[in-house]
Amino acid sequence: MSLLTVGSVAFDAIETPFGKTDKIIGGAGTYIAIAASFFEKNQKICAVVGDDFPQSMLDLLASRHVDLTGLQIKQGEKSFFWSGKYHNDMNSRDTLVTELNVLEHFDPIIPESYQGVEFLMLGNLTPQVQRTVVERLNERPKLVAMDTMNFWMDIALDDLKQTLKVVDLLIINDEEARQLSGVSSLAKASKIIREMGPKYLIIKKGEHGALLFHGDNVFCAPGLPLEEVFDPTGAGDTFAGGFMGYLSSTGDVSFGNMKRAVIAGSALASFCVEKFGTEKLTEITQNDLEGRIQQFVSLANFEMTIQVG
Repeated sequence: MSLLTVGSVAFDAIETPFGKTDKIIGGAGTYIAIAASFFEKNQKICAVVGDDFPQSMLDLLASRHVDLTGLQIKQGEKSFFWSGKYHNDMNSRDTLVTELNVLEHFDPIIPESYQGVEFLMLGNLTPQVQRTVVERLNERPKLVAMDTMNFWMDIALDDLKQTLKVVDLLIINDEEARQLSGVSSLAKASKIIREMGPKYLIIKKGEHGALLFHGDNVFCAPGLPLEEVFDPTGAGDTFAGGFMGYLSSTGDVSFGNMKRAVIAGSALASFCVEKFGTEKLTEITQNDLEGRIQQFVSLANFEMTIQVG
């Protein structure tokens, strides 16, 4: 199969209780593509960077079978930059700096060689850009997934709702699900959100796992207890990349296979948070990933005999 990711390829600067970094490689598109590469070897990316973006990182993506034909490099301009500081609980953060730079006027150009792609992952961008990508594909992919955030709910809710009508799967966290739906119960929120368009919904709950909804089916993936979390910045995008990479590699969009994809994404996200930025993702092997997936399986796999009366 084939997977197209549309998202930011950028710089981050991060401070957590465990330390801080100068500018490092970040961006939703970067995390998604690297994570997906553990499963899918036919990947394409649509993004924009300035001429300040290091060639070494582009070479890394290419070495992981990511087609960079759709990556625009704007000469004389700077790449998107975000800086943030995490609180002690690592579940909340303050944005210190946001410099849109090339991302401010990003126009997603879909190369002809990208047409016919079978899976599409829309990383967190403006709802208008996300919808434009779908409209510019000659054939609708087998599955269209998207991420979004509170910011777009605050300033572009109507536009976001229009985009939700053209996607199959929405991936958001619990706080975002509550804001988008207007209710506190995640079960009720899932029904309200799916009435907006997506047939499938994943609600991420950080260290507490993730929920997958479709029709009357619900799957709850566990969270893996970790002794230390250094940097949660790219965890959600890594989850999405692992999830979509697994689905694309199998070509199977059944609910049963989506459950396996949730575990695949969760396993990769659990690695991502163990070091700053993409560092851990570029260090682990397929054997490391397989072992981590088995850890997740063991958390939720048990036999039980019930005697009533």
